[in-house]
Amino acid sequence: MPEVPRVVRLVDPEGVRLAPRRPVGTGALVLAGSSGRVDEGRARLLAGRGVLAESVRWFGGPGQPAGPWDVPVETFVRRVEALAAECDRVVLVGTSFGAEAALVTAALAAGTGAPVDAVVALAPSDVVWAGVAPGGRQTSHWTWGGRPLPFVPFVPGWAPVDDPPAFRDLYLRSREADAARTTAAAIAVERIAEVVLVAGGDDQVWPAVRHAKEIVRRREAHGLATTLVTDQEAGHRATLSGEPRVSAGMAMRRGGSETADRRLGEAAWAALCRALRVPDDVAR
Repeated sequence: MPEVPRVVRLVDPEGVRLAPRRPVGTGALVLAGSSGRVDEGRARLLAGRGVLAESVRWFGGPGQPAGPWDVPVETFVRRVEALAAECDRVVLVGTSFGAEAALVTAALAAGTGAPVDAVVALAPSDVVWAGVAPGGRQTSHWTWGGRPLPFVPFVPGWAPVDDPPAFRDLYLRSREADAARTTAAAIAVERIAEVVLVAGGDDQVWPAVRHAKEIVRRREAHGLATTLVTDQEAGHRATLSGEPRVSAGMAMRRGGSETADRRLGEAAWAALCRALRVPDDVAR
């Protein structure tokens, strides 16, 4: 059976650290998507494999933006530094907006003293997107050194035709509206040593497979290999081996099905474990 880790509650930012009794030397920062929540369940899953795993709230907490806009990337870099102080290898595991955050953090941290060894990005983005602040103001999801990173703004006047809404069309239209801004907002994924991408072909939140292929293409242009795990019938949320299906969150169309989303997660599990440098089929 997987081991039971020691739980440490983090305060600034709010979060959790799960310390295994028999650490393997890998640390992982788990970043949830548009909820910004502390994903203790996924962190616990990784800690059960001997990984020193953390997850933090990245908006909506004390001293943080109320929503996913103007979030300092330094929030994540500080946690990378804390993990690196105790681990030989640091991996970021993010989903959706959290995958965007993980890729941005790893790309920027490459120029600091806290490099990230690998990123596992589920339902990823190859660009930085707009966050919509109160009053409809569009700004970047992320800041670095107090400055907003270049971002792709949403096209004006778009409205969903579905109920609950699907946002895939909004993201497609927005990235094609201004090629120069889209290019400027591209994440420098070629600065990341190792990247694993997990994307569902029926993702109705945003075109995750297209995003993933853009990341693969950009890294190939720099002579870098990328692991891409896809399932054409899966949606926005892959369910990893050992995880319950998540049903909470904002009402929207996410695509996929429980069977396909679990199939994608199970296919991704081996690649995730390779990035973490832990076995994928032997319980600890």
